[in-house]
Amino acid sequence: MNKYNSEGYYDPTAYEALTAVDRETVSRTPARRKIYRPLVFICSPFAGDVEQNLENARRYSKYAAEQGAIPFAPHLIFPQFMDDNDKSQRDLGIFFGLVLLGKCDAMWVFGGTLSRGMKLEITKAQKRGLTIKFFNGRCEEVPPYA
Repeated sequence: MNKYNSEGYYDPTAYEALTAVDRETVSRTPARRKIYRPLVFICSPFAGDVEQNLENARRYSKYAAEQGAIPFAPHLIFPQFMDDNDKSQRDLGIFFGLVLLGKCDAMWVFGGTLSRGMKLEITKAQKRGLTIKFFNGRCEEVPPYA
């Protein structure tokens, strides 16, 4: 557990909270064995066929959980209370996702098409040195695409 956030600033509150969660996980684990589950940012299309893209994001998140990761899909959360058709709210939602990307261990990119928002998220993940995996729509790992 690191006392510094992804940007190098001292962050004792997050450290204490995550340490407490970690202790709780260990105490509930058989034989007090620590189970590590990486926090994975789910990057997939949202705009366009929104209903289908939300269903896909749920499927991708389920797949990540089945693989032992903790999925984080901002496009399943922020549209619950923000309007993606309002440019300022959309930009704010993307900003929120990028902030939380700093807490993630990796990024998994799904689909085959990169939207403007996805490209922005991938660029930020690359700058932060995160591991990035690419998957097709059937959750099969594929080589990186541009």
